[in-house]
Amino acid sequence: MTKRGIDEETGELLGPSRGEERRAALAVLELATRMVEQPMARLMQMPVSDEMLGHIGFCQRISAQIARKRQLHFVAKQMRKEDQETLDSWRALLNFDKADVRREIAESHRIEALRDKLIAGDANALTALMAQFPQADSQHIRQLIRNAQREQEKNKPPHAYRELFRVLRELYRDHSLPT
Repeated sequence: MTKRGIDEETGELLGPSRGEERRAALAVLELATRMVEQPMARLMQMPVSDEMLGHIGFCQRISAQIARKRQLHFVAKQMRKEDQETLDSWRALLNFDKADVRREIAESHRIEALRDKLIAGDANALTALMAQFPQADSQHIRQLIRNAQREQEKNKPPHAYRELFRVLRELYRDHSLPT
Protein backbone atom coordinates (compact mmCIF):
# COMPACT_ATOMS: atom_id res chain seq x y z
CA MET A 1 0.00 0.00 0.00
CA THR A 2 1.34 3.40 -0.91
CA LYS A 3 1.73 6.06 1.71
CA ARG A 4 -0.50 9.08 1.73
CA GLY A 5 1.10 12.15 0.27
CA ILE A 6 1.45 14.22 -2.84
CA ASP A 7 3.32 13.05 -5.93
CA GLU A 8 6.01 15.66 -6.56
CA GLU A 9 5.85 15.23 -10.35
CA THR A 10 2.10 15.30 -10.97
CA GLY A 11 0.76 16.92 -7.80
CA GLU A 12 -1.79 14.10 -7.37
CA LEU A 13 -2.67 12.60 -4.01
CA LEU A 14 -1.17 9.18 -3.34
CA GLY A 15 -2.98 6.36 -1.55
CA PRO A 16 -6.34 6.33 0.18
CA SER A 17 -7.35 9.04 2.60
CA ARG A 18 -7.69 8.31 6.32
CA GLY A 19 -11.46 8.42 5.92
CA GLU A 20 -11.35 5.84 3.13
CA GLU A 21 -9.10 3.60 5.23
CA ARG A 22 -11.46 3.92 8.20
CA ARG A 23 -14.52 3.08 6.08
CA ALA A 24 -12.74 0.03 4.67
CA ALA A 25 -11.76 -1.10 8.18
CA LEU A 26 -15.33 -0.66 9.44
CA ALA A 27 -16.66 -2.67 6.49
CA VAL A 28 -14.27 -5.51 7.39
CA LEU A 29 -15.33 -5.26 11.06
CA GLU A 30 -18.96 -5.58 9.97
CA LEU A 31 -18.03 -8.64 7.89
CA ALA A 32 -16.19 -10.13 10.87
CA THR A 33 -19.25 -9.56 13.06
CA ARG A 34 -21.49 -11.33 10.56
CA MET A 35 -19.08 -14.25 10.25
CA VAL A 36 -18.82 -14.66 14.04
CA GLU A 37 -22.63 -14.79 14.20
CA GLN A 38 -22.73 -17.68 11.70
CA PRO A 39 -22.77 -21.30 12.87
CA MET A 40 -19.40 -23.01 12.48
CA ALA A 41 -20.92 -25.61 10.13
CA ARG A 42 -21.82 -22.88 7.64
CA LEU A 43 -18.39 -21.26 7.93
CA MET A 44 -16.72 -24.59 7.23
CA GLN A 45 -18.60 -24.74 3.90
CA MET A 46 -17.07 -21.42 2.92
CA PRO A 47 -13.51 -20.98 1.61
CA VAL A 48 -12.14 -19.85 4.98
CA SER A 49 -8.66 -20.82 6.15
CA ASP A 50 -8.26 -23.06 9.19
CA GLU A 51 -6.41 -20.28 10.98
CA MET A 52 -9.30 -17.85 10.41
CA LEU A 53 -11.82 -20.51 11.50
CA GLY A 54 -9.81 -20.88 14.71
CA HIS A 55 -9.95 -17.14 15.39
CA ILE A 56 -13.68 -17.03 14.68
CA GLY A 57 -14.37 -20.14 16.79
CA PHE A 58 -12.43 -18.68 19.70
CA CYS A 59 -14.44 -15.46 19.44
CA GLN A 60 -17.70 -17.43 19.40
CA ARG A 61 -16.79 -19.19 22.65
CA ILE A 62 -16.09 -15.96 24.56
CA SER A 63 -19.04 -14.86 26.68
CA ALA A 64 -17.62 -11.73 28.36
CA GLN A 65 -18.74 -8.74 26.34
CA ILE A 66 -15.49 -6.73 26.40
CA ALA A 67 -13.30 -9.74 25.74
CA ARG A 68 -15.54 -10.78 22.85
CA LYS A 69 -15.40 -7.28 21.38
CA ARG A 70 -11.59 -7.29 21.65
CA GLN A 71 -11.40 -10.70 19.95
CA LEU A 72 -13.84 -9.53 17.26
CA HIS A 73 -11.54 -6.60 16.48
CA PHE A 74 -8.61 -9.06 16.33
CA VAL A 75 -10.57 -11.22 13.85
CA ALA A 76 -11.25 -8.11 11.73
CA LYS A 77 -7.54 -7.23 11.86
CA GLN A 78 -6.68 -10.72 10.60
CA MET A 79 -9.32 -10.38 7.86
CA ARG A 80 -7.80 -7.11 6.66
CA LYS A 81 -4.69 -9.14 5.76
CA GLU A 82 -6.79 -11.12 3.24
CA ASP A 83 -7.09 -9.87 -0.33
CA GLN A 84 -10.18 -7.95 -1.41
CA GLU A 85 -11.35 -10.79 -3.66
CA THR A 86 -11.55 -13.19 -0.71
CA LEU A 87 -13.45 -10.68 1.41
CA ASP A 88 -15.90 -10.06 -1.45
CA SER A 89 -16.50 -13.80 -1.88
CA TRP A 90 -17.22 -14.14 1.85
CA ARG A 91 -19.68 -11.24 1.66
CA ALA A 92 -21.42 -12.80 -1.35
CA LEU A 93 -21.74 -16.16 0.43
CA LEU A 94 -23.19 -14.51 3.52
CA ASN A 95 -25.67 -12.52 1.42
CA PHE A 96 -26.83 -15.64 -0.39
CA ASP A 97 -30.39 -16.18 0.71
CA LYS A 98 -31.84 -19.68 0.85
CA ALA A 99 -35.32 -18.18 0.49
CA ASP A 100 -34.38 -17.09 -3.06
CA VAL A 101 -33.53 -20.69 -3.91
CA ARG A 102 -36.84 -21.90 -2.49
CA ARG A 103 -38.73 -19.30 -4.54
CA GLU A 104 -36.95 -20.34 -7.73
CA ILE A 105 -37.70 -24.01 -7.08
CA ALA A 106 -41.37 -23.24 -6.40
CA GLU A 107 -41.55 -21.20 -9.62
CA SER A 108 -39.99 -24.08 -11.58
CA HIS A 109 -42.55 -26.48 -10.13
CA ARG A 110 -45.42 -24.18 -11.12
CA ILE A 111 -44.05 -23.87 -14.67
CA GLU A 112 -43.57 -27.65 -14.92
CA ALA A 113 -47.16 -28.23 -13.79
CA LEU A 114 -48.42 -25.72 -16.38
CA ARG A 115 -46.33 -27.37 -19.10
CA ASP A 116 -47.74 -30.79 -18.18
CA LYS A 117 -51.31 -29.42 -18.30
CA LEU A 118 -50.67 -27.87 -21.71
CA ILE A 119 -49.23 -31.11 -23.10
CA ALA A 120 -52.16 -33.08 -21.64
CA GLY A 121 -54.45 -30.90 -23.77
CA ASP A 122 -55.95 -28.63 -21.10
CA ALA A 123 -57.55 -25.87 -23.23
CA ASN A 124 -58.36 -23.78 -20.14
CA ALA A 125 -54.67 -23.66 -19.19
CA LEU A 126 -53.73 -22.47 -22.68
CA THR A 127 -56.49 -19.84 -22.67
CA ALA A 128 -55.40 -18.59 -19.24
CA LEU A 129 -51.75 -18.47 -20.37
CA MET A 130 -52.61 -16.42 -23.46
CA ALA A 131 -54.79 -14.08 -21.38
CA GLN A 132 -51.98 -13.58 -18.86
CA PHE A 133 -49.31 -13.07 -21.56
CA PRO A 134 -50.94 -11.45 -24.62
CA GLN A 135 -47.46 -10.65 -26.00
CA ALA A 136 -46.59 -14.38 -26.12
CA ASP A 137 -46.17 -16.08 -29.49
CA SER A 138 -49.22 -18.34 -29.27
CA GLN A 139 -48.46 -20.06 -32.57
CA HIS A 140 -44.97 -21.05 -31.40
CA ILE A 141 -46.31 -22.30 -28.04
CA ARG A 142 -49.03 -24.38 -29.75
CA GLN A 143 -46.41 -25.86 -32.09
CA LEU A 144 -44.19 -26.79 -29.12
CA ILE A 145 -47.18 -28.41 -27.38
CA ARG A 146 -47.98 -30.50 -30.49
CA ASN A 147 -44.32 -31.50 -30.91
CA ALA A 148 -44.04 -32.45 -27.22
CA GLN A 149 -47.19 -34.57 -27.51
CA ARG A 150 -45.73 -36.37 -30.55
CA GLU A 151 -42.44 -36.92 -28.70
CA GLN A 152 -44.29 -38.56 -25.82
CA GLU A 153 -46.38 -40.74 -28.12
CA LYS A 154 -43.34 -41.99 -30.05
CA ASN A 155 -41.00 -42.17 -27.00
CA LYS A 156 -38.58 -39.72 -28.60
CA PRO A 157 -36.11 -37.48 -26.75
CA PRO A 158 -37.96 -34.57 -25.08
CA HIS A 159 -36.59 -31.64 -27.12
CA ALA A 160 -39.89 -29.76 -27.56
CA TYR A 161 -40.85 -30.69 -23.98
CA ARG A 162 -37.76 -28.87 -22.68
CA GLU A 163 -38.09 -26.01 -25.14
CA LEU A 164 -41.67 -25.42 -23.98
CA PHE A 165 -40.42 -25.20 -20.39
CA ARG A 166 -37.76 -22.64 -21.44
CA VAL A 167 -40.33 -20.52 -23.30
CA LEU A 168 -42.73 -20.56 -20.33
CA ARG A 169 -39.93 -19.72 -17.89
CA GLU A 170 -38.88 -16.74 -20.03
CA LEU A 171 -42.46 -15.50 -20.16
CA TYR A 172 -42.73 -15.60 -16.37
CA ARG A 173 -39.30 -14.02 -15.84
CA ASP A 174 -39.99 -11.20 -18.31
CA HIS A 175 -43.38 -10.64 -16.69
CA SER A 176 -41.92 -10.44 -13.16
CA LEU A 177 -39.29 -7.83 -14.08
CA PRO A 178 -40.11 -4.32 -12.87
CA THR A 179 -40.89 -1.86 -15.67
